[in-house]
Amino acid sequence: MKTPVFRALGLVSVALGLIGVVLPLLPTTPFLILAAYFFARSHPEWEAKLLAHPSVGPAIRAWRDHRAIPRVAKRTAALLMAISVVTAWFGLPEPWRYLPLLVAVPLLGWMWSRPSV
Repeated sequence: MKTPVFRALGLVSVALGLIGVVLPLLPTTPFLILAAYFFARSHPEWEAKLLAHPSVGPAIRAWRDHRAIPRVAKRTAALLMAISVVTAWFGLPEPWRYLPLLVAVPLLGWMWSRPSV
């Protein structure tokens, strides 16, 4: 029973990660790290494909090995979240314009507190 559930959760995580490629406030890499976790327990071939991927594989391995986030990923996330916050500030009505800021600040604080690779 656990294997199909983990496989489904892995697929959902990959889908959310892919959506995060185009939605700046939805992070891609954490969902792919989560997908690798689920695939390691349900479908090792899919886990191997994630780990071998040239774009996301190094970030997943850095998190697994050192609980570290690549510096370039931190900078990119900060830039994209800043764009999202500014866009929301001018594009959303009260009180919704504060939501991206309330999400981005603690997330960026946590992310920058992790070691860099």
